[in-house]
Amino acid sequence: MKTKILITGASGFIGTNLLEDMLSKGYEVCNIDFNTPKIPERNSVWKNVDITDYKSFEKAVLDFAPDYLVHLAARTDLDGKTLEDYSANVVGVENLMAIIHKLPNLKKAIITSSKFVTRNGYKIKNQHDYCPHTKYGESKVETEIRVWANEPQCDWCIIRPTSIWGPWFGVPYRNFFDMVMRRMYFHIGHIKCHKTYGYIGNAVYQIEQLLFNETPDINNKVFYIGDEPAYEINEWADEIANELGFRVPTMPVWFVKCLAKFGDFLGLFGIHFPMQSFRFGNMTNDGTNDMTNTYQIAPDMPYTRLEGTKATIAWIRKYESK
Repeated sequence: MKTKILITGASGFIGTNLLEDMLSKGYEVCNIDFNTPKIPERNSVWKNVDITDYKSFEKAVLDFAPDYLVHLAARTDLDGKTLEDYSANVVGVENLMAIIHKLPNLKKAIITSSKFVTRNGYKIKNQHDYCPHTKYGESKVETEIRVWANEPQCDWCIIRPTSIWGPWFGVPYRNFFDMVMRRMYFHIGHIKCHKTYGYIGNAVYQIEQLLFNETPDINNKVFYIGDEPAYEINEWADEIANELGFRVPTMPVWFVKCLAKFGDFLGLFGIHFPMQSFRFGNMTNDGTNDMTNTYQIAPDMPYTRLEGTKATIAWIRKYESK
């Protein structure tokens, strides 16, 4: 019999790529999601289920009886105003942790959190140290708290994806590529900014390594998903532009600060302007995550950043031509 792998949220960006890789390797895979798959041919392995509905969620999981489980299903945008807006991240995980205890043959469970359980630049003290700055981040803190409060009987771990990019991505992480490709991106003086990003091909590899290797240390249950070393954003923008045959322009720092202040002013009247102080800060402040423990289990990244960049540009061109 084939190994059975359940992926919740496999109609999303990371899930789509993970699903494709798992199927290509011959696993029996089930996708539980209330969104249709991005690839229509995968409707045959999709179950239309809302994970906040306990009864339907439980039935779908128990009927499939997985050997391994990757929980990706979540609301991931930053537009929510209250925790209730992110019920999938709270109620959905509560439901999952109850259902897992009814799967005696489950070998491993991965539950997905987010790097946004802490704000950019925050140095975490341990795996229970949180510092969210958005309601989405708060909801993912609640995700982790509920996992710890009802630990699975099988091996398990929590993953915190960083800024993952590549084919099938959407906002907000596609915005960077779109801005560079439309020649709307510019360097801010000579400021260097380092951030932890991750190409989706490497992210899938890391998730699979964590899924099929044991993570028994109770003091080491949280793993960031991303590339090492952190990207210097100007270098990456230049890399994308070079593949497209142009150079990224540079704007003086003082000029961009003035644009940001102007954008803040327009924002007071509900007018959106591309540059505001928040975005200026995001473009000029480092945001890195410690990848050490992830690389101990998944040390051999299959793709370079340049290979990922080329594949992503090709996918965008193909996607936009349809």
